[in-house]
Amino acid sequence: MKIALDAMGGDFAPQAAVAGALLAAEQLAGRATIVLIGQEDAVRPLLLAAGPAGAALEFVPASQIIDMGEHPAKAFQQKQDSSIAVGYKLLLAGEVDAFCSAGNTGAMLVGAMLTVKAVPGVIRPAIANFVPKLKQDFGILLDVGANAECKPEMLEQFGELGSLYAQYVLGIASPKVGLVNLGEEEGKGTPITQAAHQLLKVNPHINFVGNVEGRDMFNDKADVIVCDGFTGNILLKMAESIYEMMEEKHIHDPFFDKFNYEAVGGSPILGINDNAIIGHGRSTPLAIGNMLVQGFNMAESGIVDQIKATFKT
Repeated sequence: MKIALDAMGGDFAPQAAVAGALLAAEQLAGRATIVLIGQEDAVRPLLLAAGPAGAALEFVPASQIIDMGEHPAKAFQQKQDSSIAVGYKLLLAGEVDAFCSAGNTGAMLVGAMLTVKAVPGVIRPAIANFVPKLKQDFGILLDVGANAECKPEMLEQFGELGSLYAQYVLGIASPKVGLVNLGEEEGKGTPITQAAHQLLKVNPHINFVGNVEGRDMFNDKADVIVCDGFTGNILLKMAESIYEMMEEKHIHDPFFDKFNYEAVGGSPILGINDNAIIGHGRSTPLAIGNMLVQGFNMAESGIVDQIKATFKT
């Protein structure tokens, strides 16, 4: 198995990317090869400096970089030898089993839609993120930014995508799916959330437990939390701030340590025909390493095949 990494993506690239790749290679211990993609004069010296461990990593050159501030669609189409574009080409060709990047989020989404494309039947792919849970490791929250506005049918599909990920990657049997709303009662919310509730309630593929409120994010009421990308992104950034405040107050606790984005490394794009993960722009080597291991776990689980089979019916 091969897991590809955009070595030029992120605020601390390529140093953090190479260091994270070395951490992941050590953790995976021969179960997968890490493939770094980037500019030769920036990446090759770092691999040489790492000695035998660096020599064990594969390298694919890409002459261009999509910067964080660039227009995603325009940059992806114009920079076909960028590290993100080359990564998706490798993924589409089946030369790697997953592709990870802490680079331009929009370009990662555009690249996914233009190359490996959405699974037939999926209206719009979603970006998922992990939610710390009091009584288990993590649940999953989606969408967290790919789709600011959603139709009810999209929210229903997010429930299916999240449920499959929770089951096959996180190992949660019969995951409980909840819809973010401003009250527990079935009739609460906007016309969109009310309609989504009715669709989720009768969907035979999921274990829908009804509406969940903001206070239910971290308890065991739902393993999969469904919302539009606008709401999800606010919840995600709020959760990140909890860890930052705890750090500032020098308070350490095993549960709150899970709020650190480094703990899981990245956010999978669900609903596309292959495995792609978007990392935090300020990813450290630890975050990069965990993102690559997450990519391996996704590829090994066969989650994409499970999604294809579900949406084929």
